Amino acid sequence: MYAVRGWSVRHARSLERFYAAFERLLVALHPLLNRLGYERLERPVAAVEKAVKGFLFDCRMCGQCALGSTGMSCPMNCPKNLRNGPCGGVRANGHCEVEPAMRCVWVEAFAGSQRMREGRAAIHTVQWAVDRRLHGRSSWLKVAREGGSASASHRETASRRSP
Repeated sequence: MYAVRGWSVRHARSLERFYAAFERLLVALHPLLNRLGYERLERPVAAVEKAVKGFLFDCRMCGQCALGSTGMSCPMNCPKNLRNGPCGGVRANGHCEVEPAMRCVWVEAFAGSQRMREGRAAIHTVQWAVDRRLHGRSSWLKVAREGGSASASHRETASRRSP
């Protein structure tokens, strides 16, 4: 997995473009997903998400994906679960103090963010602490639900403004 995780960081720009298109698709599917029921879809979608993101990013399924803000390097791979930058123990060679054979997740995140169009600004986004209640839940469905609800709310507000 470690080699694939490194590949994902090196190809962060392409993955950023793919994820932007995928997010638009998920938001567009919101009416259908809502009709089917998000709770009903949670298990099968989470299983597919775990397989795909587990392979590409060594995803830990925290339910609060931050890949777009962390150069396609999952911060949950940090042995200390730090979501907002490296600890003070990053070695001179860029490796982790806890797992010396592994490059620091945040060194990788910075490198990946430099390859991304939006990454240079996104890496500075402060991430909320992990809500452990969401562990194992699909962040894809969360994106669809939140994006679709926001789009519907925006359309409703716009329609009330027009005569």
